[in-house]
Amino acid sequence: MADDPLLGFNFGLEFQGAIAGYFTECNGIGSENEVIDHKVVDDSGREITKKIPGRLKWGDITLKRGITEDMQIWDWREDVVQGDMDGARKNGSVVMMDRNYNTVARWNFENAWPSKVSGPSMKSDSNEFGIEELVIVHEGIYRES
Repeated sequence: MADDPLLGFNFGLEFQGAIAGYFTECNGIGSENEVIDHKVVDDSGREITKKIPGRLKWGDITLKRGITEDMQIWDWREDVVQGDMDGARKNGSVVMMDRNYNTVARWNFENAWPSKVSGPSMKSDSNEFGIEELVIVHEGIYRES
């Protein structure tokens, strides 16, 4: 049914039409405005507080996945570490996919760069997968579909 909520099975990070990695967890997609309280007096002398939109803020995108041999996100982060911000800034998309890897939603972001990449917490007596985390900051994100 078209009105049913979408189920997110997997998330792809895409640059220039090519998937740069698959992730199993994604959060931080969105924006918000600071709220400014503006107190005014109406014609009858009553004080009224109006809520006015202030500065626009974009959320940082956090993606997580099981660690793999793929080094793309670490190489991207290395551009930032080396100070190559022109090379590091990218436009791209977070693509939400269903169980058959069909796109069910897409968010396009602009001028993004990785502010953080972290590897797994390691414990020798654990059976858990090692998890990599990527935090992307950007200058705007818009839902396309």
